[in-house]
Amino acid sequence: MTSVDVTIGLGANVGDAQATIARALDALARTPGIELAVASPFFATPPWGYEAQDWFVNACAAGTTTLSPRDLLAACKKIESELGRTETFRWGPRVIDIDILTYGDREVGEPDLIIPHKELLNRAFALMPLATIRPELRVAGERVADAAARFSDDPIREIAPAWEPGG
Repeated sequence: MTSVDVTIGLGANVGDAQATIARALDALARTPGIELAVASPFFATPPWGYEAQDWFVNACAAGTTTLSPRDLLAACKKIESELGRTETFRWGPRVIDIDILTYGDREVGEPDLIIPHKELLNRAFALMPLATIRPELRVAGERVADAAARFSDDPIREIAPAWEPGG
């Protein structure tokens, strides 16, 4: 299969969230068929949906993959499981959450796989990190940097430098 540009969002708020996201990025980088080129700094973000929980740590990564969207999803779910994710409730606490944000310019609409991520343009916790690494990326015709700018008053803040392989 041909290599496709991909962006991935990561979030966690249980345990050492920064370390878990770094381990998830390491695992993604080691996965055959995935080449991570860049990752965003880590951001502290308020909970979304269900607010009675700890703040999250969020980051994004970009690179290429030769995996199909379905195989990429399976790889993400496998890493989540290996890192201890168990199902809780919608918008609840997470040991790790790994989402495919974009897959080239492809659109996928399956019950358990929607690409581009259906709420990407409405979620500061994904847009702000993504804008640091792919500001010119267009999602639904809108530049990520422009979409992120709508959230400039959100309490999101950078808390750690970008992940580096093996770092």
